[in-house]
Amino acid sequence: MTSITTHSRQRAHLRGVHVDFDGRSALGGVDLDVHAGSTTVIAGPNGAGKSTLLEVLAGTRDPTSGTRSVDGAIAFVPQRTAISDRLPVTVRDVVTVGTWGRTGRWHPLGADGRAAVAEAMARLGITALATHPLASLSGGQRQRALLAQGIARGADLLLLDEPTTGLDSDSAERIRSIMRSEAERGVAVVCVSHDPVVIREADHVVRLADGVRIGE
Repeated sequence: MTSITTHSRQRAHLRGVHVDFDGRSALGGVDLDVHAGSTTVIAGPNGAGKSTLLEVLAGTRDPTSGTRSVDGAIAFVPQRTAISDRLPVTVRDVVTVGTWGRTGRWHPLGADGRAAVAEAMARLGITALATHPLASLSGGQRQRALLAQGIARGADLLLLDEPTTGLDSDSAERIRSIMRSEAERGVAVVCVSHDPVVIREADHVVRLADGVRIGE
């Protein structure tokens, strides 16, 4: 578990966040603070609002009401099933997308970007897969490629949606290890997860039920 001081930098701040879908409340007045160097897990049953809360943090969904503020660059790592098998891209292509936040989408990849891609692939153990099509990978390999993309972003706030779900034990442990090391490097890590190991090791656990925060 990461040690947090009261002086750690706040990376995300939510107050009274409500999200409604077609008149139905998905989130009802959620408060949340996320600090640098910490790991926060969002837990709860299916339909509790976990992914919606992560989307609000990522800035991909606006609250119906309430306030959201984020300090720093964001990397969002979706579930591997969110990425189409039909994309004609290699593992290196996928990881390189993570550098666009540093260089811009249409700028050539410079030495720093190439180094970031190489380091991210090495940390996730997928260097040997760099030229393989994404569609050819196993579930665990694909999730590692997506996490490598997030690492290559060099973000201050790393958001992950159920990164270990359905993975083999080796892939799941590698991803947990990266989450630990990112927090140790000062990144604020927020993860939706049912993984008991991830939940046990977290600094904070935000528990949701029916879109409402019910405890930690």
